[in-house]
Amino acid sequence: MNGPLEWFGAIGAILAAAMIAADWGRRWTGWAFVLFVVVSIAWIASGLFNGTMPIVVQNALLLAVNGWGVWQYLLSPKKKREIEKAEKIADQAKDEVAREEKVAA
Repeated sequence: MNGPLEWFGAIGAILAAAMIAADWGRRWTGWAFVLFVVVSIAWIASGLFNGTMPIVVQNALLLAVNGWGVWQYLLSPKKKREIEKAEKIADQAKDEVAREEKVAA
């Protein structure tokens, strides 16, 4: 288990986790879940090719969780409206904090 699928899976999972940890916003988090979906598929394929069923089962379940994440962050019409409103509020908060820092300096 040291082939291109495994390397893609490992690097993709690290990048997706970093995107979420960076907290660049809900859309970025949604795209991180898309990457996690692709990574899960790669790990499932790798597990099937190598006969490692625990990897297959784990990533089949993760695929479902990550698919739900894609729905929640990118596809749900209700969540899309919430994201748009939350981003406006976040921009206002950033501006307010920046003004406060200028005053305090």
